[in-house]
Amino acid sequence: MIQETLLETLQILLIVFALMVMVEYLELRFKDKIGEMLTKKPLSQYVSSSFLGATPGCVGTFFVVSLYVHGIVSFGALAAVMVATAGDEAFVMLAMMPRTALLLIAICFLLGIIAGFLADGVAKKIKLKTNLPCEIEIHEEERQDIKHFLKEHVYGHVIKKHMPKLFLWLFFTMLTIELLMLRFDLGAILPKNMLFLILLAALVGILPSSGPHLIFFLLFAEGLIPFSILLVNSIVQDGHGLLPLLSYTIKDSIYVKVFNVAFGLVVGLILILMGV
Repeated sequence: MIQETLLETLQILLIVFALMVMVEYLELRFKDKIGEMLTKKPLSQYVSSSFLGATPGCVGTFFVVSLYVHGIVSFGALAAVMVATAGDEAFVMLAMMPRTALLLIAICFLLGIIAGFLADGVAKKIKLKTNLPCEIEIHEEERQDIKHFLKEHVYGHVIKKHMPKLFLWLFFTMLTIELLMLRFDLGAILPKNMLFLILLAALVGILPSSGPHLIFFLLFAEGLIPFSILLVNSIVQDGHGLLPLLSYTIKDSIYVKVFNVAFGLVVGLILILMGV
C-alpha cells in the first residue's frame, strides 16, 4: 500500500509541477495587462481579482494582496480573490479529477465576484476602517530571462517552497485515508449532520496554509462527503494567499477572513436547503 500510494503521489506531483510552472510563467508574462484591468471600475476589480484567485496556485492572490496593500484595489477585490482561490490544492484536483476541479473553480470564480460586491457593500455600510496603504512592496515578481525564471521561479519558488510540503501532505493524507478505509467504514464514521460538516469545513478553511484542505477533496473523491462540503472549504480557504497580508496587517486579515467564513457558511446553508 505504501509503495502504491508513493507512486500515485509522485505521478500527481509531476502533473502538479508542470501546471505550477506553466501558471507561474503566464502570471509573470501578463502581469502588466492584469494590473491595468484591476485598476478600472469596481466590477473590473471583482472580475479580475476573482479570475486571479481562481487561477491555480498563490501567485495571483499574492499579486492582488500587493495591490490592496498599496491602496490600488478595494476591500471587495481582496475578498473576491480570497473566496475564489483554492491555493495549491487546485493543482492536485486538476491532476486527479479535472472535471470536478474545473466545475469547482468556475463556481468559486462566480462566487468571488458576488463576494466582492457584498464585501464592499458591507464595508461601506458599517464604515469599516482598514489600514492605510503601505509604500513597501510585499511581493514583486519581474519578467526576467529564462535563466532567472528557472532559478528563481521554477527552483526557488515551485520546487523549493511548494513541492516538499505538497508531497508530504498529499502522501500522508492519501495513506491515512487508505489505512482508515481498510480498518473502518469511513462513510459510517463521518458525521451525518450536514450542518456540522459544513462548519468543520469552514473551520479547517481558516488555516492559512496549503495542505490540510486536501482531506476534503480526497474524502469527496472517495464518495464520502458531498460536493457542498468541498465547496464550502474551497470558499473559506485561501492556501498561502493570506500570509503576505498577515505580515502587513493582522486587522485586515481578520476582516477578510471573517467575511469569507460568513460567506462560506451562508453558501453552505443554501446548499443544505437545496439538498446538494
